[in-house]
Amino acid sequence: MKGVIDAFFRLLEFLVVVCMVAMVVMVFGNVVLRYGFNSGITVSDEMSRYCFIWLTYIGAMVAMRDGAHLGVDTMIRHLPRLGRKLCFAINQLLMLFCNVLFFMGTFEMHELQRTNISPVVGISMIWVYGIGYIVSVVMGVMNLHRLWLLFTDRLSDEQLVQVMESEDNATEVSAPASAPGSAR
Repeated sequence: MKGVIDAFFRLLEFLVVVCMVAMVVMVFGNVVLRYGFNSGITVSDEMSRYCFIWLTYIGAMVAMRDGAHLGVDTMIRHLPRLGRKLCFAINQLLMLFCNVLFFMGTFEMHELQRTNISPVVGISMIWVYGIGYIVSVVMGVMNLHRLWLLFTDRLSDEQLVQVMESEDNATEVSAPASAPGSAR
């Protein structure tokens, strides 16, 4: 199962790169065409905006798995283990609640976005904003998994503090959290 999850997140990282490259090519190509040849690609502005939306949401999923989101740990680091566990549980429950709201909001807007057609590209806007389904489910599953690890007492003190000192440490600390029977 871990291999499937790792492959899924490698796919997400690849999609982030694809979105970034597509944005650069479309925007730079359009600038060159406009100023150099007095023409342009009509869809490049809209498609680069859509790529940016997807890039942001996909990047948020990858960052959540890696523990790379910003946070303040000044108080948490001074709490005893029980206090850290309580704060961790509240943190995960609040994020889970936000993911449920995000899913419900995407669902409520589904019909409107499905019938709303983008002006230039001509695609249904659900292809753009439907990423809300994927993000809310993936992040919600991550929240549930972390709560399960907490309630089965499989998180170390370092894993209870979800702020990393540097990007180098982010993978080292978050990786054991997903492995069953990780250190206490």
